[in-house]
Amino acid sequence: MVADKTNVLLVGSGGIGTIAALNLQRGNQASVTCVLRSNFAEVKENGFKIESIDWGSIESFRPDQILNSIPDVSSGSQKPFRYIVCTTKNIADVSPTLAELIKPAVTPGYTVIVLVQNGLNIERPIIEAYPENIVLSGVSLCGSHETAYGHIIHEDSDELYIGPFRNPSLDPTTEDDAAKNFIQIYSASGKTQCEYAPNVGWTRWRKLLYNACLNPVCAITDLDTGRARLAPGTIEDLVRPAMEEIRAGAKAVGHDLPAELVDFFINLDPIPMYNPPSMQVDVRKGRFTEFENILGEPLKEGAAHGVPMPTLKFLYSVCRSLQWRTKEKNGLVTVPPAEDFTKPTK
Repeated sequence: MVADKTNVLLVGSGGIGTIAALNLQRGNQASVTCVLRSNFAEVKENGFKIESIDWGSIESFRPDQILNSIPDVSSGSQKPFRYIVCTTKNIADVSPTLAELIKPAVTPGYTVIVLVQNGLNIERPIIEAYPENIVLSGVSLCGSHETAYGHIIHEDSDELYIGPFRNPSLDPTTEDDAAKNFIQIYSASGKTQCEYAPNVGWTRWRKLLYNACLNPVCAITDLDTGRARLAPGTIEDLVRPAMEEIRAGAKAVGHDLPAELVDFFINLDPIPMYNPPSMQVDVRKGRFTEFENILGEPLKEGAAHGVPMPTLKFLYSVCRSLQWRTKEKNGLVTVPPAEDFTKPTK
């Protein structure tokens, strides 16, 4: 690794994470280590194949270092990381949690943890686990998917909004400087729109208009965003009321989301695109979902401020049941064995 480059660890090299790694490395201001899981063998052998609206076709992209587990900086063989960029799904109700996962790579008081993840209050367990470390919010509007191991389709230009999650025990000026330095490193490639967003709460509530509404409705009904707009009642009876509840919750905590954003997000994907949102893809593939952060946390905020959210509560309850089903399939919950209740014949 080049000594004068900023040492960055990226955890979660799927669609979003791989484009982030590409921007960081091609800007020539960062040395990028990526931690891979299911796609490790393919990428180690052949690199990432990327088809990108911003970068064109790249046959073999390789980060500076590719690992299949979180490196341990305490061993002395690994240079400490200035930034840890987390682009994994944030599954709050399944262990290991993100705070547990990244622990070996965190240097207390030095490493800046960047959460490019969905939902509200995701910083709280990280700040609790690492009270001396700066934690940044990253809200990504990038459209990128891994269609096969190591094959990335990037169809919507990369937009990333960065700002500090405030930690009362840290100097806000230092937090701001860490955010702006990361933006400089990330933007150096010239192929991304990366901006400073000091009001991280507003930015996160805004994205919930999509993630807490269209995302779970599509996951539960198995209608993609195009079919959801075609199916009678799906938008008007489920999606739109949920979005209005998000707006009400946001307003109660001081974030005024314009009314026109509702129709903006409903119509964001062209109907013929027939786009399945990420939660729908996760349910289809039998994977865990981020329902606690994108539904549970807004519900808690609504309850704390006296805002009724009946539609979101319904969506949360169904998503929680789907999560339980996935936990059972993965052996995380124990179900009593079936019994034979057939009445004996005389």
